Amino acid sequence: MDLRTVIRSIPDYPKPGIMFRDVTTLLADARGFRRAIDELVQPLAGAKIDKVAGIEARGFILGGAIAHQLSVGFVPIRKKGKLPYKTIGERYELEYGVDEVEIHVDAVRQGEKVLLVDDLIATGGTATAAIRLLERAGAEVVLCSFVVDLPDLGGAAKLRAMGKEVVALVAFEGH
Repeated sequence: MDLRTVIRSIPDYPKPGIMFRDVTTLLADARGFRRAIDELVQPLAGAKIDKVAGIEARGFILGGAIAHQLSVGFVPIRKKGKLPYKTIGERYELEYGVDEVEIHVDAVRQGEKVLLVDDLIATGGTATAAIRLLERAGAEVVLCSFVVDLPDLGGAAKLRAMGKEVVALVAFEGH
């Protein structure tokens, strides 16, 4: 099965000139979803992973399923103000401003090996902030996994330049 065939492409969303890659159709397809999770888990065969960290919101769905497969805990990386306990945060630049992601202060322990998961890597801003946040909290991010890479936007290359291994199941040229 080619996972590209179960990912919907929506032209001119959220603005003209953007081709939005919608993984909700992949999530709704039982075979496609299972295949994606299996392929995201496969590179970790034999690796020691302590936690899976998923970026809000589709990273929660994928990361939760991967954590279940690996029998490890899950860490939600959320937008500022969404977590109920004490948090640490990391700000990052957007095209038109600044945003921030947070985790609970006790989400990871010093030296834990963490897999970072999200549905898509575009410019890499959120993923870079998530890596910095997890590392400030004491974790070691050992792999960054995505269903979709938009290589023309340079996010995966940015993560690799940080010394991170990056896995994406499919790439779509252009954006």
